[in-house]
Amino acid sequence: MLFLGFSAGLPLMLIFSSLSLWLREAGVERSVVTFFSWAALGYSFKFVWAPLADSLPLPFLTRALGRRRAWILLAQVLVIIAILLMSFVDPASGESKLIYLALAAVMLGFSSATQDIVIDAYRIESAGPELQALMSSSYIAGYRIGMLVTGAGALYLASALGSTAESYSYDAWSATYQIMAACMGIGIATTLIIAEPKISREVEQSGSRQHAQILVLFLLCVSAFIGTYVLTADISAALNAWLKDATGNRALAGALVGLVRLSAAAGGAVAVGAALIAVNIVPRQIMKALYFDPVVDFFRRYGIRFALLLLALIGCYRISDIVLGVIANVFYQDLGFSKNDIATASKLFGLWMTLLGGFLGGILAVRAGVLKILFLGGILSAATNLMFILLAQTGQNMSMLYAVIVADNLSAGLASAAFVAFLSSLTNVRFSAMQYAIFTSFMFLLPKILGGYSGSMVDTIGYENFFLFTALIGVPVLFLIWLIAARIRI
Repeated sequence: MLFLGFSAGLPLMLIFSSLSLWLREAGVERSVVTFFSWAALGYSFKFVWAPLADSLPLPFLTRALGRRRAWILLAQVLVIIAILLMSFVDPASGESKLIYLALAAVMLGFSSATQDIVIDAYRIESAGPELQALMSSSYIAGYRIGMLVTGAGALYLASALGSTAESYSYDAWSATYQIMAACMGIGIATTLIIAEPKISREVEQSGSRQHAQILVLFLLCVSAFIGTYVLTADISAALNAWLKDATGNRALAGALVGLVRLSAAAGGAVAVGAALIAVNIVPRQIMKALYFDPVVDFFRRYGIRFALLLLALIGCYRISDIVLGVIANVFYQDLGFSKNDIATASKLFGLWMTLLGGFLGGILAVRAGVLKILFLGGILSAATNLMFILLAQTGQNMSMLYAVIVADNLSAGLASAAFVAFLSSLTNVRFSAMQYAIFTSFMFLLPKILGGYSGSMVDTIGYENFFLFTALIGVPVLFLIWLIAARIRI
């Protein structure tokens, strides 16, 4: 689980912070840089194809490796291909090249999210409940190490190979991403060595016709989503221009239009899916078991109103730190810190602070209760964002940078530990994989969408007002926790 965690954590920073710095050094505008965080929206929609990875056998691979290892290996290979494709594109070559880089980044997000889905299933099936905590802690440690390698490690490498903010080198960044792709060999070797879980071997797949039906439905729904999104481009551009003039706020107009466009694309996919089920392309009972039963179970156990309240908290709890985190590295660089300074403080030192915060959060949650520490984490996450205002006013000050990193990562680790325990308490073991995928997907959806506009917001209102905004949007989360604590005790 340590090595699989490394394989799962490795791609994340190649979409977020490391990619942001690469684009910034290549001269890409800040507002465009943060749009690339949307490449990780695959993590927010992974529940859509989680049943596909759970039930669909892969030709040759499933028979040779078993269904879990086959999907893990496929996801790992796709991750490597996506990273290599990104390394072949120079973002300084023009807007047309940026499109190819964005497509490769989307592929990386999709493949990495798929790997997460299957590794979670592998972990659950590989050992009994008494070993799950140990396996999870090993997985998280590996995940953080993977993030460290592609966060701090990638920045050190790119700098050592000759790329700086003053002197951009595409060859340095290209070689860095290729080395990161090679590091995925650790995950592939692990997948080939480990055994298939006993439970997975016992639940061999059957019904090739049903598998084909599910695959056709998925592909057509994805095509409908992409088609709707592309076809609404002109309408969205016109609406965006009108809203920008009406509100005088480009960032707000872009965010609202983006949400509407994304909702329209999702509606198109749902409409196609419903039509295919109506004409019996896919039997209704299959879709009911895969998608609807886990959702109905959640609303039945908590009631519609309280379940919606829980989902509101899940969707908003991480909003303060995620929205800020998208542009954090760009902010550090704009202040004049070098990549080595950022790598040492934010990635290397910050990693240990996050692990320490998680350790404290786990102990405090056991002693004081999950909801109390969830509330404390919410306060700290919003409050520490205000420290970024002090850093913006102080400028290039290493002591202040480390103080901000300590506070931010300790609070994030503490809040995350309590939040994972909270999500686990909401999950029914009958539908653990699907329900947990839904929760974690929903957790990132709104923050990732808003995070994509962080660059535009900074261009419009400046860094200090942006940090104040990220703190204020965390305040309603505290009210939601207070309402929930009146109904449940965990």
